[in-house]
Amino acid sequence: MKILLIHQNFPGQYKHLAPALVERGHQVVALTCKVKTPQTWKGVQILPYEIRGASTPGVHPWLADFETKILRATSCYRGALTLREQGFVPDVICAHHGWGESMFLKDVWPEPRLGLYCELYHLTATPFLNFDPEFPSKNPQGDVLRIRMKNLNNRLHEEIMDAGISPTRFQASTFPAHWQDRITVAHDGIDTETVRPNPAARLEVGDGKVLTREDEVITFINRNLEPYRGYHVFMRALPEILKRRPKAHVVLLGGDEVSYGAKPPKGQTWKQIFIDEVRGRIPTPHWKRVHFLGRVPYDRFLSMMQVSRAHVYLTYPFVLSWSLLEAMSAQCAILASGTAPVREVMEEDETGWMVDFFDRDALVERLCALLDDAATRERLGANARAFVQQNYDLRTVCLPQHLDWVTRLGTLEPRPVRD
Repeated sequence: MKILLIHQNFPGQYKHLAPALVERGHQVVALTCKVKTPQTWKGVQILPYEIRGASTPGVHPWLADFETKILRATSCYRGALTLREQGFVPDVICAHHGWGESMFLKDVWPEPRLGLYCELYHLTATPFLNFDPEFPSKNPQGDVLRIRMKNLNNRLHEEIMDAGISPTRFQASTFPAHWQDRITVAHDGIDTETVRPNPAARLEVGDGKVLTREDEVITFINRNLEPYRGYHVFMRALPEILKRRPKAHVVLLGGDEVSYGAKPPKGQTWKQIFIDEVRGRIPTPHWKRVHFLGRVPYDRFLSMMQVSRAHVYLTYPFVLSWSLLEAMSAQCAILASGTAPVREVMEEDETGWMVDFFDRDALVERLCALLDDAATRERLGANARAFVQQNYDLRTVCLPQHLDWVTRLGTLEPRPVRD
């Protein structure tokens, strides 16, 4: 087959799928705004398209998000027209439609089957809106309307989607019922051969300090340190954790920006806001045992997981972080929030422990109990790794599922564009 991949940050979720499709003998082309010139990567022909246009000053705020997606969609459309003029007609198009790029591709090629990466449908009901009472909506009624507008991109894509794929049941369940019979649940996969325990792991944390498995290391990871992933809850527990665990080192990984949710007050970062809130309750000798690593290369992230004695993962009801499954694959003993995305992949006292997202006292108590119980940590970690190997392994489970999905996609009757 001729397969076209669309992702604004290619390869993104197609990191493993794209080369595997090439290995199966398919012609794979990727269209992306990430590159400026044509190039080849692992047998994939990567072609650029240029984003043209700019956001309209003063546009209604509920339209600003959709206007950005329209700009990407029309730009990608022009790139697709050029590709068609060169004689390329795909059999299958796979796209992460979250940025709008694939909105008009069936107007270029009506016959190819369109498969979408269905990451999330935005919902207004509890607990999706106003889950965290500390950050209530400033305009509850208006936010319902704003979020409904945010789904315009999803809705327009639903009309032309021949099939979808979603990494978790929780994420798939956010989409309306009339989508779900077209959505396959298959995770992107965890490379369990790479993400595995390493008794000899070492992690440099600055000032010449190196942590190993001999140290009591507590780890916490966000892409960006922010409330959606429970950073504020963890930081508020930190003074008591450091007091109760005088030998513990706490290692936090994550950037200073915002991936999800509201932005912090102008000129501030969520990271610094909560450091400032708790710093006065943490003596300087204790604070020296707290290590913010920022964003790090993957090998350093892996070392962090491998030296971890207890890993804390907190999240709103939202997209599940890869880092949780990777921590499980690394055989970490995990304490996580008992929110819906977590409950899908963890079982209490079988593959980890869970606490209420907002219960800071329970977080401290259960974390200390976990650190005091080596046998339980060993059992939970071993079970967690076995669970990921059985259900989320890249090569034996997830990649075959994705390849089968693409094959089935190619057999479907294409849905036409509707006026």
